[in-house]
Amino acid sequence: MLTCCRSLWGLISARIILLRKDNSRGEITTTVIVTALMAVLAIALIAIIAAKLTAKANSIDLGG
Repeated sequence: MLTCCRSLWGLISARIILLRKDNSRGEITTTVIVTALMAVLAIALIAIIAAKLTAKANSIDLGG
C-alpha cells in the first residue's frame, strides 16, 4: 500500500511540474470577457431588430 501511495505521489508531482512549465495555457479571463461582451452585443442586436420588426408590423394598415 505504501509503494502504491508513493507511486501515485510521484505521478502527481511530475504532472504538476509539467503543467507549471507549460506557458501556453492562454488567457482565460480575457477570453471570458470577450465572450461575454459578444453575447451581450448579440442579445442587444436581437432586441433592436425585434423592436423594429414589431414597430413595422404594427404600422401596416390592414384596411379594417
